[in-house]
Amino acid sequence: MGACSITAATLLAGCKPKPISFEGVDITGAAYGKDLPLPDAHGKQRSVQDFAGKVVVVFFGYTQCPDVCPTTLQELVEAKALLGEQGAQLQGVFVSLDPTRDTPEVLRAYAEAFDPEMVALTGSQEQISAVAKDFKVFFKKVEGKQPGSYTLDHSAGLYMYDPQGQLRVYQRYGQGPQALAKDAKALLDEAAGRKA
Repeated sequence: MGACSITAATLLAGCKPKPISFEGVDITGAAYGKDLPLPDAHGKQRSVQDFAGKVVVVFFGYTQCPDVCPTTLQELVEAKALLGEQGAQLQGVFVSLDPTRDTPEVLRAYAEAFDPEMVALTGSQEQISAVAKDFKVFFKKVEGKQPGSYTLDHSAGLYMYDPQGQLRVYQRYGQGPQALAKDAKALLDEAAGRKA
């Protein structure tokens, strides 16, 4: 009797999915960043659930960012290419922290210049501040030398959701497209394994 119980327990343990080892920081179960309740650059209200079935990668920045933002968005494009056919299941979402200058037209053109499929989100300063706070994203206006000019200091990591819409991974700035692609593939393969 005891031997049968041990065998059954061993078999059941073998059915559990193996935990994923991410290149980024595993934030599975995080109590923040639950959704993105903001309009896109076309005025359509968006939610993480709009992209069910895809790995969603969220980045906060602004279009006049001199280096961090374009570098990060380019890495996202490269990660998508590294995924081959699975690249169609990687959805980039760019959240503007600068609604004053990032009009819907500017934002749309900027995001689409990197990837025609990329979604850009905006909103009022209050809406954006609330979402940034929910994601623990820091940003601060820094006055420039010319009157009226400014830049934004801001957090520069990426947030990855699995195809079920759960926040899973935080990618630090500069980890590169290979790390991003590896973690996206792990999440896509995990989701495919659940369906099998």
